[in-house]
Amino acid sequence: MMKVVQFTIPVEIDNSIHLQEDKLPHFYEHLHRHTETQITWVISGEGTLIAGNTMQRFQSGDLFVIGANQPHLFKSDPSYFDDANRKSIHSLNIFFNPTGFIAQLLAFPEMRGIKKFVTASSFGMQASEKDAAKLSEHFLKIRNSTAGFRLAYFIELLQVMANLKKWKYLSTESFEFTITDSEGLRMNDIYRYTMEHFTENITLDQIAAVVYLTPQSFCRYFKKHTSKTYIIFLNEVRINEACKKMMEMDFDSISTIAYQSGFNNVVTFNRVFKSITGKAPREYIKEYHKKE
Repeated sequence: MMKVVQFTIPVEIDNSIHLQEDKLPHFYEHLHRHTETQITWVISGEGTLIAGNTMQRFQSGDLFVIGANQPHLFKSDPSYFDDANRKSIHSLNIFFNPTGFIAQLLAFPEMRGIKKFVTASSFGMQASEKDAAKLSEHFLKIRNSTAGFRLAYFIELLQVMANLKKWKYLSTESFEFTITDSEGLRMNDIYRYTMEHFTENITLDQIAAVVYLTPQSFCRYFKKHTSKTYIIFLNEVRINEACKKMMEMDFDSISTIAYQSGFNNVVTFNRVFKSITGKAPREYIKEYHKKE
């Protein structure tokens, strides 16, 4: 059984920030958290990101800020676990402790904008496609520099990020508080079961049994920890899968997507899809492929 792992980021000797470049078969597969704020540029890789109480697709080129102590998981698509595909992921990550050295820098009046950004980042954020491309250039400057220049370029990155206007918040809650291991264990088992069985008709009795709760207790527990009902979360997982198929053009018709994503009929699928994405399925497909 998995749990929210309290992850310890390696400390670089004589460095105030930690830069980590990952070239692996897949992303780290456990729900985890750490005291550092994490800025991640996904150079290559696709899957589902769980951050705090929300989830969404991620793909190559995306750039995220994960808040300090925010439970998160970059879950690679199943194809990355198939040895026959020989797929791999590549990412650059910057970790810094918002209560460490940066707190002293934020005391200067010139750092007012950065201080506001760092505070807002506790909810988790995603840059727009255009801004992610711009920020990736700053990532490379940091990676290719050392000592004082690396710190200077990092502060420059924070200032550029603070000036951006189109950030998308990942979560509706900050996670500066500590989550117990038992709570993390339950939540991760709920996430794992849902993502493995979302194409099936999951009843409240079934999902409640996964974490040894009555349906009524489960509903209260899930709402307390995510600020949403389980049905809403389940529909988000299903629509997430539908969006993936639309992006990859992996379908014969809208009804095929609906049934393969776990919906019993197209009418319900269309209604739920629009309520979550703000667009009708055909409109979503048209707009997505128009951008390519």
